Amino acid sequence: MSKDYDKIAAVEKAIKERYGEEAVVNPKSNWDENKEKEYLKQMKELYSRNNKKQAYSEKVDVNGIKISKKLLNRESLKNCPVCDSFAKSVKDNVSLIKFECCNKCYIQYVEGREERWLKGWRPNNGNSI
Repeated sequence: MSKDYDKIAAVEKAIKERYGEEAVVNPKSNWDENKEKEYLKQMKELYSRNNKKQAYSEKVDVNGIKISKKLLNRESLKNCPVCDSFAKSVKDNVSLIKFECCNKCYIQYVEGREERWLKGWRPNNGNSI
């Protein structure tokens, strides 16, 4: 058994020479109350962030489609107030931002009649012009 202790000591000595004293020191020897408090504080912050991320990654059913809550909070991803369709493309997002309708409704009701649209005109119950 003494040979095993000699071998362990030799390995420890080699590690110490190569990587320094810190490589062979017991981690508990440098630990104190302040470090423990700081560690616990960091762990609480980490778990808090993870819980927040998990809440955003939850899925919500929107018209039969599962969408993450994170996406629902983005301004560009919303329903068209005219036809109630979900924005599917960049064109829809641009039209929603500029004219508060999807690209399909823009083409059908707004294009060429922007002034009337901006004054507040909207189609009644899906009736066209």
